[in-house]
Amino acid sequence: MAKLLIIDDERAIRSTLREILEYENYEVEDIDNGVDGLELIKKKKYDLVLCDIKMSKMDGMEVLEQALAYSPDLPFIMISGHGTVETAIEASKKGAFDFISKPPDLNRLLITVRNALDRGTLVTETKVLKRKASKTRDILGSSENINRIKETIERVAPTDARVLITGANGSGKELVARWLHEKSNRSESPLIEVNCAAIPSELIESELFGHEKGSFTSAVKQRIGKFELANGGTLFLDEIGDMSLSAQAKVLRALQEHKITRVGGEKELEVNVRVLAATNKDLLKEIEEGNFRMDLYHRLNVINIHVPPLNERTEDIPEIAQSFLEDICREYGMPVKKISEAAMLSLQALPWTGNVRELHNMIERLIILSDKTITEHDVIAFANPAGSASAGTSGTHNHMAPANNNSSAVNGINYEKFSNFQDYKDYAEKEFIKFKLEKNNWNVSKTADDIDIQRSHLYSKIEKFGLKRTAE
Repeated sequence: MAKLLIIDDERAIRSTLREILEYENYEVEDIDNGVDGLELIKKKKYDLVLCDIKMSKMDGMEVLEQALAYSPDLPFIMISGHGTVETAIEASKKGAFDFISKPPDLNRLLITVRNALDRGTLVTETKVLKRKASKTRDILGSSENINRIKETIERVAPTDARVLITGANGSGKELVARWLHEKSNRSESPLIEVNCAAIPSELIESELFGHEKGSFTSAVKQRIGKFELANGGTLFLDEIGDMSLSAQAKVLRALQEHKITRVGGEKELEVNVRVLAATNKDLLKEIEEGNFRMDLYHRLNVINIHVPPLNERTEDIPEIAQSFLEDICREYGMPVKKISEAAMLSLQALPWTGNVRELHNMIERLIILSDKTITEHDVIAFANPAGSASAGTSGTHNHMAPANNNSSAVNGINYEKFSNFQDYKDYAEKEFIKFKLEKNNWNVSKTADDIDIQRSHLYSKIEKFGLKRTAE
């Protein structure tokens, strides 16, 4: 049974509408002012609101605007005894489903109510279907670390507590954020993601809070920010450690007061948003260096979930690798390949500097370049992308022969030259990035997308390893 709310300061109108709608088997509540009506909307779940425009305590248009900011999909039918075309247009622009003049025509009222409820049902069904179509990938693994993360998600997700997710690049922080939203009471509302590292510092405030037309040179029209878009849902601030200090101050205010102001604007807008944040940086160290606000850190870090690197949970690699294998083969429309036991042990022994993201890329590479069964030799051959490039011209197996007679050399690499594990990791990372940059003709944006890291991080790696484009 659909639940309706009538907001009108005329008792006779409320009584008449209630009698008509209850006769049609709707559950109806009524209130005589917009302030109390707005409180009811925030406390209870209604399928439709019928709201008068001219009221003493709060104008109906203001009720409409604030209610839709809190619950964007709630259908509103506006009612007025002074109906004009201009009023109807204004109500429509603010998000009302329809406008009806007093006294309401019975047949038109019932048809409008039915259509508004049907629209609301369609919106809900569409969201459910979209969520099913883009179902969040499972958090794979059964190690102690992963089981602890899953338990924490189950406990924390139904609350509105803010969560700070920490961990290295590619470890799965975004997946944790998605499951926190998926299992929350806000799951039917949007999850809006913002990568703070990918947005220039001078644009981050406009991205988060929106801007008014003319607020700066390129602001040719009004823009709605991510906080407003996430209203009623969840806002995921990825790489929060890269956010500018001025933007941090505004985010702190939004978390404290649940209000934002668009860039160049003066009006305060109420927002009901749950904030999740993630970073690969040590924020306490960033605080010491003056790059991050301590008060914002404590606001965000109500619950901390640390996602361990893949090297600290190698027992999960077989399960993750098998899942990736099945998914990628299905995407490519090919029979699912097998991974030999020796190959799986070789995967577990590799230095996973890129974590789960690197494992996914590795499995995809093995599927493309290996035969029906992925062997230990395939893993060794294709573990180093630079080595796999030369392998492509000599067949799948011929490249397995060492490049020289040195027993410490495998696939042309002399491991004696590495004094420690970090030296080898740096070497492999440098060769991989160099290979990808050359393959993409030194297009940094394309290479960053190709290897699935942020462009700013790729620039840092290029500088770290002293990579330079060779002259043609």
